[in-house]
Amino acid sequence: MSNVIPFPVRVSSPDAEPEIDLMTAVDVAIRDLRDLAQRLRGDAVGQEQAEECLEMLSRALANAQAVAG
Repeated sequence: MSNVIPFPVRVSSPDAEPEIDLMTAVDVAIRDLRDLAQRLRGDAVGQEQAEECLEMLSRALANAQAVAG
């Protein structure tokens, strides 16, 4: 006869953030980067970096949605 060892039940704290899937996280990051890029209008280097990151995340999300869909 075997012994079954139960795994402890995972209890989340009330202050814990809800779980988020990768596509939703990327979608939110794209929105936030778009806002940041607009606020960085006086900082050309920062704006360029934000826009490059925005492009990268947009491509990654589009590719992931194409594969999933």
